[in-house]
Amino acid sequence: MNYILFDGTVRNALLPFTFTRPVADIRIGILTIREKWEKYLGYTTTTLTEEYLSEKFPMVEMEENVMINASFLPNDILSEMVKSLEKNQAIFQGDEVIAFYTNDTQEEVDFDAYEIIEFNEECLTVVNTWDIFAKNDAALREDFELITEGRHSQPIPKSVNVISPENIFIEEGAKLEFVTLNASTGPIYIGKNAEIMEGSVIRGPFALCESGRVKLAAKVYGATTVGPHSVIGGEVSNSVLMGYSNKGHDGFLGNSVLGEWCNIGADSNNSNLKNNYEEVRLWSYETEGFARTGLQFCGLMMGDHSKCGINTMFNTGTVVGVSANIFGSGFPRNFVPSYSWGGAAGFTTYLTSKAFQTAKIVMARRQVAFTEEDAKILEHVFEITKKYRKE
Repeated sequence: MNYILFDGTVRNALLPFTFTRPVADIRIGILTIREKWEKYLGYTTTTLTEEYLSEKFPMVEMEENVMINASFLPNDILSEMVKSLEKNQAIFQGDEVIAFYTNDTQEEVDFDAYEIIEFNEECLTVVNTWDIFAKNDAALREDFELITEGRHSQPIPKSVNVISPENIFIEEGAKLEFVTLNASTGPIYIGKNAEIMEGSVIRGPFALCESGRVKLAAKVYGATTVGPHSVIGGEVSNSVLMGYSNKGHDGFLGNSVLGEWCNIGADSNNSNLKNNYEEVRLWSYETEGFARTGLQFCGLMMGDHSKCGINTMFNTGTVVGVSANIFGSGFPRNFVPSYSWGGAAGFTTYLTSKAFQTAKIVMARRQVAFTEEDAKILEHVFEITKKYRKE
């Protein structure tokens, strides 16, 4: 069967992360949403997404296709229902389509011609940026069971101070000595060739993905995910780094999400709680205003390729777009548009020629090429975010 993941109605609510990726390629838990679906289905998937992303994330369409809404995370029940779909059947939860079996992928589908199957069970969904960290605890526990079922962990080194070792899984090539792992509060997953340096204290649920690193004497609270080739240090709590991002020094990151190729300067901190303890509002690209999150704790949302200098201070509920470069004293405003250069004293436009030059250097350090596809995507993001910048 040919399975295609589509962005659905939530794509704009998940900006800035979906400026540079389909909804399916958001990481929550241990895996991306795409990786979860592919494990449950036993098939690879392709993507129906924005046209400017489709060269890098193409769609493969066949005569018969099952379309899946990528904002829904799979579980045993839902995945079996999707695999059992027949022609002109659709799975709905309320007014939202989860999946349907079709002979085409037209944008306007007449579901009146379909047999509707109601999905009344619970499953995780990602519909807002803050869901990525707020639901990371549940997603991490589900992924841990999915990944480790029927497998055996590498042995825990004797120098490791461990609580609840049965909730710890270590992949081949991982390095950790003289660290403390407390998995009594949730599972701890340590990926292939990852490293946890001496003196670090980690409380689950926690995931360190392939080739990730935890630096000396880091303090990590669950539910935290450190994506592939990412680095953390200092104090981190309930945060997700999607991949190839660095928060390698002292300073606090909490209730936050970093995209890919981000860098947090030494001694930088974000606030995750307002001084008056009120609900945090967060900039929404969907409404172009500040949205209610329903959360008392909410920190920093930072899009791909954005960076901040040393001693940067982020206010509670700050949203930073793509390819922003933030530095200087004081608090920058709590919405920093893409391609902004500056800080509390004001911003100018970070031109793509300069931003791309930096991206090439940063990516080359990890042996990853900055491709023509990447440049086209980031150039498009520059154009469609002009209205947010004072140019």
